[in-house]
Amino acid sequence: MTDLAPVRYDPLDPGLWRDPHPLYTRLRDHDPVHHVAGRGFWVLSRFEDVFAAATDTATFSSARGLTFEEDEITKLGLAPTLVMMDRPRHTDYRRLVNRLFTPGRVAALEPEVRAFVRGQLALLAEAGSGDFVALLADPLPSLVVAAFLGVPPEDRDRFGVWSAAIVQAIAAGGLLGARQAVGELYGYFTDLLGRRRAEPADDMLSVLLDAEIDGRPVSTEEILGFCFVMIAGGNDTAAGLLSGAAVALTDHPAERARLLADGGLVVGAVDELLRYLSPVQGLSRTTTRPVEIRGRAVPADAKVHLLYAAANRDDREFGPDADRLDVGRKVRRMLAFGYGPHHCLGAAAARLEGRVVLEELLAALPRFAADGSAGELAPGPFTRRYRALPVLARG
Repeated sequence: MTDLAPVRYDPLDPGLWRDPHPLYTRLRDHDPVHHVAGRGFWVLSRFEDVFAAATDTATFSSARGLTFEEDEITKLGLAPTLVMMDRPRHTDYRRLVNRLFTPGRVAALEPEVRAFVRGQLALLAEAGSGDFVALLADPLPSLVVAAFLGVPPEDRDRFGVWSAAIVQAIAAGGLLGARQAVGELYGYFTDLLGRRRAEPADDMLSVLLDAEIDGRPVSTEEILGFCFVMIAGGNDTAAGLLSGAAVALTDHPAERARLLADGGLVVGAVDELLRYLSPVQGLSRTTTRPVEIRGRAVPADAKVHLLYAAANRDDREFGPDADRLDVGRKVRRMLAFGYGPHHCLGAAAARLEGRVVLEELLAALPRFAADGSAGELAPGPFTRRYRALPVLARG
């Protein structure tokens, strides 16, 4: 019997976080340009529409924030950051740090990443069980972000605490809850910038201190904005990939067996897991003009939520098995990192983390078992990740 009940998307419904995909399917099939009347924003769920909006930055602006909250930038007490800019300003600011994220620069992190992963998996093997998030999925992305920013090893524990507080507050939609952590973190980086002025290093802070924008030096406030983007965008998203991958390969033993039989599939499997899991469930834009999408009139100045996770399982783009994990799938394009000018700056780093963790996990603990049903999902509609995930070394 056909379900004729109206589709209702409530991004703050905790019941949605456990398994959002049945609703995403209904949105795609029955209401692909969905209006959330009570909160006043629109939701796009089909791949074609989300892709078009992500690449049309003249119509779908990032300059008023990436959530469906109004005035989110002021609530956080921030100056506009890189991800909250449009062309040409966005292009000018992104160009300042592009060279830090080339494949060669990212590959240079692999020895440190691999050594850390091996050490954490050895602890798990010795204990026999543990929390996959606390052991690996949370600290590894924090380590990588800290390395890019030039946080000295002796300071990384403090950095990790502040970083986690910011990520959790943003994920829960309580933007004001992040302000104390942001203040403490900015105080730390202001001090670190003073050190880098005296003793430059091979890190983002030193690069930005030596750069110019609009014929002037990059300001301290602007550099702090880059730090915030790295933390808010690089930690929970990668943690979502790593924890989600552990659950997905537990729940799909045949796909795990394929990876164990052919390690050459791992690189492609990372992109398939990114598509299948979509750690970033969606981000919002604001229309700069009235626009018609599939016959529906979306006004100017409207928040439009781009539901990447729904788009990444759209059978119109990925075929009739779009809802299935297939580690051999050739993913031509997907939206786990967004698309167009705002394609994630740290995409190569996230892929590195995913590849190394898969390689080492399958080699060291080929029979691991992550219990997603007993895991605790982090709250919030923007990033889907576990904040606690029990795992057995030998399932």
